[in-house]
Amino acid sequence: MKFILGTKQNMTQYFSEDGQAIPVTVVSLEPITVTQVKTKDSDGYNAVQIGFGTKKAKNLSKAVKGHLKDLGDFRHLREFRLESEPTFKRGDSINPEEIFNAGDKVWVSGTSKGKGFQGVVKRHGFAGGPRTHGQKHSEREPGSIGGGLRTHVPKGMRMAGRMGSDRITQKNLEIILIENGTMLVKGAVPGRRGTLLEIKAD
Repeated sequence: MKFILGTKQNMTQYFSEDGQAIPVTVVSLEPITVTQVKTKDSDGYNAVQIGFGTKKAKNLSKAVKGHLKDLGDFRHLREFRLESEPTFKRGDSINPEEIFNAGDKVWVSGTSKGKGFQGVVKRHGFAGGPRTHGQKHSEREPGSIGGGLRTHVPKGMRMAGRMGSDRITQKNLEIILIENGTMLVKGAVPGRRGTLLEIKAD
């Protein structure tokens, strides 16, 4: 499995050779460092932990400093599970441009934008109530949540609440271009500008 980390920048459009405008998301890349290698014999499963970004050493906990030692001060640590035993070694550097190519299909995971506490119209797409027939302020109300013979609100009832800040995975997105530390991915990916993205492919 191939994997890297990147940060979302913005959306734009890319013009192909035949003049077609393709909506793309710009992802900023940089080399990543292998910080830990796990095997089935030692840890019960195969995985590779990688470090991405930089952070001031004073803002790292002693546990993380001891774990990283002389590898660097990384802002993000992420682990990717593998089916077979990893071929990487601790301290190896992975260049995204050497493992991914234009045309590859990737899965992109990230944290979606947080929207705070929202009502049912925005959160679940409810139609709201009518303005006529004696109603005045019911345009965005949820309506009845019980009714019938029920004496309680059933589990799973769609209601107002916190929206966003969820882990979202977009599958089978195509890499349009990758060069000079920048990747163009066709379509939209989760998050705002600066969101950490996990990009992987089989």
